[in-house]
Amino acid sequence: MTLSERNVFFKIGIFFCAAVILLLLAASFMVVPSYSEIEENARRPNYVFQVITGRIMGNNYYAVHTALILAALYSFAGMLLIHSFFERTPTPEILYIAFFTISFSLEALRLFLPLQLLLNFPSFYLRISARVLLFARFFGLFSLFTAGLCASGLDVQNTRISILIITIATLLITLGVPIDAHLWDTGFNLINGYTSIYRWTEILVFITTMISFLVASKVRGSKEYIFVAIGVMLALIGRNILQGTDNWLGAIQGIAFLSFGTWFLCSKVHKIHLWL
Repeated sequence: MTLSERNVFFKIGIFFCAAVILLLLAASFMVVPSYSEIEENARRPNYVFQVITGRIMGNNYYAVHTALILAALYSFAGMLLIHSFFERTPTPEILYIAFFTISFSLEALRLFLPLQLLLNFPSFYLRISARVLLFARFFGLFSLFTAGLCASGLDVQNTRISILIITIATLLITLGVPIDAHLWDTGFNLINGYTSIYRWTEILVFITTMISFLVASKVRGSKEYIFVAIGVMLALIGRNILQGTDNWLGAIQGIAFLSFGTWFLCSKVHKIHLWL
């Protein structure tokens, strides 16, 4: 992929994220007034950091809605940041970091659940939205992993083939998973099967991504990649919190970790390639 083609993708991503924000705001007028009427669901999210914040605070649907808007704003601001930093800088790993950033805009699909409770449309659409959301989450995660492979020197220069491999791997994960459209948690996440397997997959990808950037520090002879690894760690912690939170504390923590981590890793990657 040429530099101009990559920049076109960045611009498309910015417009896509802006469109999602507008749709979210429009949907807010419908769903927010109904939150006080939604029956309480006993099941709370079981994400790693949610276990901590969930014990401190009770669930709040307004906090979940705010977290979804923050995720969309993060995608929009993140793409603006990436386009500004790397418009003229040929950086192989930044395209995959952009995929990771854009994937958060699809967290808006979680609003299908309160919309279904409000409008009572067929649960089939809930399952479709849940699969698309699951695809976006793992595609973003695998993209960040590929960025680490790029940084560590593995030959993934054929961008189209790399994207195809990521897409196929993600489809294999998301298409066969059973999803119960009648069972959801207080973070507006539908419950899917094989949850423990997916959690371990996320942990494995998290660890290997960190290792890849640390290896890049050794291979490239640049200590800046150690800081990139720290940024990746912070961003992935924020990802876990924001995707699984059902309270105000989690929403604030999630967007703070995710935003700072992304800015930190992008600034360090830009600094590395600025001097190449």
